[in-house]
Amino acid sequence: MLKLQNVCKTFAPGTVNEKRALQHIDLELEAGDFAAIVGSNGAGKSTLFGAIAGGFWPDEGSVTLDGQDITFLPEHRRSRMIGRLFQDPLRGTAPHMTIEENLALAYLRTAKRGAGFSRVSARDRAYFKERLARLGLGLEDRMDQPVGLLSGGQRQALTLLMATLVPPKLLLLDEHTAALDPATAEKVLALTTEIVAEHGLTCLMITHNMQSALSLGNRTLMMDAGRIVLDVKGPEREGMTVEDLLAKFREGAGKALTNDRILLSTVE
Repeated sequence: MLKLQNVCKTFAPGTVNEKRALQHIDLELEAGDFAAIVGSNGAGKSTLFGAIAGGFWPDEGSVTLDGQDITFLPEHRRSRMIGRLFQDPLRGTAPHMTIEENLALAYLRTAKRGAGFSRVSARDRAYFKERLARLGLGLEDRMDQPVGLLSGGQRQALTLLMATLVPPKLLLLDEHTAALDPATAEKVLALTTEIVAEHGLTCLMITHNMQSALSLGNRTLMMDAGRIVLDVKGPEREGMTVEDLLAKFREGAGKALTNDRILLSTVE
C-alpha cells in the first residue's frame, strides 16, 4: 500500500542550520498494516509524515501509495487518499463551524470531490449522526454547535472521525493523544483501534509510549537521526518486551535511548 524508496530530506542545506532530517528511508507497508513509530525528538518521525502527506518534496527518492507515484503530488490532492491527525486537537477542524459543517467538509472533499454544501443530503446527515453516536460522546445531539466549544478529547475524536468518514488508503496519527489527559487519551486510542480495525485501514502512528508501540498494531518501528534503525513484526515482535526493544534500538542506532519522556513511559 505504501512504499518509500531512498527518501532523503535536508533542511537549510549549506547553512549553519543545516539539518539532515531523513536519510535514505526505505519502508514498505502492506495493506492493513498498523505500524507504531517510536523515536526521540528530532529523530525524523514527523518529517517522515510530511514526506508522505506532501508537506514538502524530498530531495531524493520516491513515495508510492497503492501503486501510484505521489512523490510530487500536491498535498491537497494527497489528502483525498491520506487521513492525518496531529498532536494538537486544535488542528484539523474549523472551530467557528458547526460539527455538521466540519463533517460535511471532510465528507464532500473525499466522497464527492469537493461538491458544494447544497449536495449534503438528508441521508448524509443521518450517516453523520450515526457515526457520531458510535463515538459515545453525545456529539450526535450537538451537531449544530461550533466545534470550538468542544473539549480537546471531543475535538480529537471528531477529527479522527473526519479523517476516516470516507476510509482513506492511509491513516497518519502524529501523537494524536499526547495533548490529552490520560483517561481521555485512553478513550481516543480505543476509538482509534476500533475504527482502524473496522475499516482494515493501513496506519502509521507516532507514539512516545513504548508499551503502546508493542501492544498496538502489528509492527513497531524506531527512528534515530533521520533513519529507521529498527523494524520488527510477526513472531519476533509478539514475544518482545520493552527491555528487548531498548536493546534492539541500542544495537541499531549504536547508542542507548536517552529520551526521558519515552523512558518514563516504560513504567506502567
